[in-house]
Amino acid sequence: MPTKEEQERAAPRDRGADVHLRARAQMREYERAVDRIVADGPGRLLDWGCGFGQLSHMLKARGVDVTSMEWHPEIPEGEVRRLERFPDVEARYTQDPVRLPYEDGSFDTVLSMGVLEHVQQPEDSLDELHRVLRPGGRLYVYKLPNRFSYLEWIARRAGFYYHGQLEHDRVYTPATAKALVEAHGFVVEEIALANMLPLGLTHPLTRRRRFVDAYWRANRALAAVPGLDRLATNVELIARRTP
Repeated sequence: MPTKEEQERAAPRDRGADVHLRARAQMREYERAVDRIVADGPGRLLDWGCGFGQLSHMLKARGVDVTSMEWHPEIPEGEVRRLERFPDVEARYTQDPVRLPYEDGSFDTVLSMGVLEHVQQPEDSLDELHRVLRPGGRLYVYKLPNRFSYLEWIARRAGFYYHGQLEHDRVYTPATAKALVEAHGFVVEEIALANMLPLGLTHPLTRRRRFVDAYWRANRALAAVPGLDRLATNVELIARRTP
């Protein structure tokens, strides 16, 4: 199974796997997630499927105790590497698509940013996240693709990459995401639909601070409109591990 970055590179008309690092509107979403996690006092945090390492980097800069982990079938099991884009981040690699190389109750918090929707066995992966979290620990899930997203609908018809295109991709609704997580030892404390506007904009005009500020406010405001939010891009949830 290819990594998330390799999957995106293989998708039709891809703009590059690092588009989210180059898009300032997308970085606002990462900043919002980091702000929330830091405010909750995360303790020991596992960045599950850290990718390029941008979230680990941002959390470390805020003083969070972060362990970064990534799956890759060709990197030796347990190898630790400094990440090219964020060399302050050292990621531990595993070849197992489910099993996590950590003891029971190793973490207070687990972050899944654009990961759960790509894994081969989401049910088994959630059992593993439950295992490595301490009782009462929190799971933050961001960027689960919404089944009814209008942007996903457009992408399918325009020939762009969309969630559900690749073998293990899954799409969700708030109800199905909540049911899945709660079936594996968690209680969902918060769940919402988020992001009405495309965040992966990289044109020079879209990188200007004034544009990004206005665009992000519009994105948040539109996603807060009842009814309209059903067409949003993502499902987000925060859950707590039950004993």
